[in-house]
Amino acid sequence: MRKVFGIGETIFDIIFDQNNTPQSGKPGGSVFNALISLGRSGVNCSFISEVGNDRLGKLIREFLTANNVDNSSLCSFDNGKTPLALAFLDNNSNAQYDFYKDYPAQRLQFAMPKINADDIILIGSYFALNPVLRKQVKEFLDYSRKANALIYYDVNFRSTHTHEADTLMPTIKENFQYADIVKGSDEDFYNMFGTDDWRSAYHLHIKPYCPIFICTQGAKGATLLIEDNEYHIDGKNITPISTVGAGDSFNAGTIYGIIQNEISRSTLSSDAHTLIKALQHGIEFSAEVCQSYDNYIKR
Repeated sequence: MRKVFGIGETIFDIIFDQNNTPQSGKPGGSVFNALISLGRSGVNCSFISEVGNDRLGKLIREFLTANNVDNSSLCSFDNGKTPLALAFLDNNSNAQYDFYKDYPAQRLQFAMPKINADDIILIGSYFALNPVLRKQVKEFLDYSRKANALIYYDVNFRSTHTHEADTLMPTIKENFQYADIVKGSDEDFYNMFGTDDWRSAYHLHIKPYCPIFICTQGAKGATLLIEDNEYHIDGKNITPISTVGAGDSFNAGTIYGIIQNEISRSTLSSDAHTLIKALQHGIEFSAEVCQSYDNYIKR
């Protein structure tokens, strides 16, 4: 059975509505959210991350187990606290974030798990770029590549890091080189490259390293680019309550579809129509999450 390994940040999300009233408190983090949806869908998955040795850390560890996600590679640290994120929703149900973090100097010490060919690796967000963690993340990606795993990279580049885009660009492009699939939103590419033209960004910055690219476009759906071929999948007509976790759930649904349709690393580029079927699951997962204050699909 194929397994999904995610490596990323663990954080506790508190979501505030348009009246600045707290509505939900949930464990989160972009890769974390995707793995919870996958665990709830019956996919065999494991999470590599870190939490504080505190009450929130214990809650998160138990939450992973309750949702069928292996937490044996979840590190605990004493000199710091599990981070918090406050998500404030605007009138379009999109979130602006304030983060509260207290990490120790020594971070992310874990043993490499057993990875088989065509297992799926999910990486993304600033965690995949952070200079403090780059050595560990790069070692994991090298190990995964040697195992012939399929690597899915969600850039998820927030506006809070726009001022660092030039400095981080070599690491971003190194991640493109590792990836078999690169996924990002039109907003991500504006934050990284300062342009709304994500097609040009693909041809200039991604295609030389990774030919398979997925661009999510909110309510408009998603577009798959493979070399010079383009395929669009419409979004669902819904009224969103919260978009927190929408992109993460898209990743979960797409990965679920890749497994369900038995798409291997070697067949990714040669069977676009089957890959489109996988993306349809991504659209469905994302639409479900947007209709609640949860970061993941229901059981």
